[in-house]
Amino acid sequence: MPFESRRNGKHYSRIYLNINAMNIRGWEWVIILVLVLLLFGGKKIPELMKGIGKGVRGFKEGLKDIENDIKSDDDASTK
Repeated sequence: MPFESRRNGKHYSRIYLNINAMNIRGWEWVIILVLVLLLFGGKKIPELMKGIGKGVRGFKEGLKDIENDIKSDDDASTK
């Protein structure tokens, strides 16, 4: 499988996020950015980015809460 490798007998999974894999280069990015600007307008883009930032922050907080719950369950089970 292309996303898996073996190192020292252990099995590791790798996921690549490679922009070049999509074959999008300089001028194509400019065209995409112009289209986004035309679709959403200059005033909507900051609002969109703010919403994305809040979503990412909420996701990270949720992950941290889950990790804390797992740690507290492990601590309770060892006592």
